Amino acid sequence: MKIVVLCGGVSTERDVSITSGTMVAKALRERGHQVVLLDSFLGCPEKYEKPGELFERELPFAPVRVGEEEPDLAKIKASRCQPNDSILGDNVFEICRAADITFFALHGEDGENGTLQAAFDVAGIPYTGCGCLGSAIAMNKEVSKKLFLQAGIGTPAGITVHPDEKPYADVGFPCVVKPCSGGSSVGTSIVQTREEYEVALELAFKYETAVLVEQYIKGREFTVGIMDGKAMPVVEIIPNAGFYDYKNKYQAGLTTEICPAPIDKDLTERMQRLAEKADRELMGEVYSRVDFLMDDKGVLYCLEANTLPGMTPTSLVPQMAQAEGKSFGELCEEIIAVSMKKYQ
Repeated sequence: MKIVVLCGGVSTERDVSITSGTMVAKALRERGHQVVLLDSFLGCPEKYEKPGELFERELPFAPVRVGEEEPDLAKIKASRCQPNDSILGDNVFEICRAADITFFALHGEDGENGTLQAAFDVAGIPYTGCGCLGSAIAMNKEVSKKLFLQAGIGTPAGITVHPDEKPYADVGFPCVVKPCSGGSSVGTSIVQTREEYEVALELAFKYETAVLVEQYIKGREFTVGIMDGKAMPVVEIIPNAGFYDYKNKYQAGLTTEICPAPIDKDLTERMQRLAEKADRELMGEVYSRVDFLMDDKGVLYCLEANTLPGMTPTSLVPQMAQAEGKSFGELCEEIIAVSMKKYQ
């Protein structure tokens, strides 16, 4: 197949996306596909009369890694030749249209909130993963929480706070403060006091004007992948220190991930069925990852769903696939095969 792997963008998860995209592109090329790795924001400034010729070139993929902090987006934006504010770079549509399918390896708002999915739908370009509506719903943690509650899915109590609502309401302490539509725990804080709360809100407001404030649940952290509506093995996540923040997610050795999780069969099945239900309620498609906390009484709390899970060296869905006996390349091809069902 001719495949564009679309990554990059200008969200706080840009580096994660490029790492995911590079790994996916390498794996697919190793399995015999013709692959173009394309930055959705920078695009391809050179215009080709026949974009399909790009797939014949087999350009090498530069090595990348996720740093300890989110990227300098102002610098990235300033580096682009294209003189407008479009989130899509030059010739992206033309190159993707020349492919059999575009593999979305994007993370964060530009590629995960449904905007690009809608644009590709309008343009008639096939792509992997969830459609525009499910992507938009899952990306917004406030909307997700309301749907969880309506469906009877346990989730931490929470409120949404905006910068013009001083004095700020709270849910009591300790609590968790995070941007409503962010990812990779960027801008997220766990706070113990009113003073820390004010600081945490100011940090979160740097990323978004809607901030979710949730009851802090002390307990074990788990995640469950969903592929084609069916749950994958459960993973337990144990940070060596602190919580599962941006640094602990992407720096090797800072977090222990156990797959399958060391829990009994009944709890495994209960969590898997709950993950499948959460995915359905959020109108997920193709694949996703649903995150949970479990308190010391065994009560499960669904935190959120991620409709474009990471595909980096430390990412969780590839670990689940490995536990099922699938290689990374086989996982990538399965995502494509399930996605193609939408276009048949």
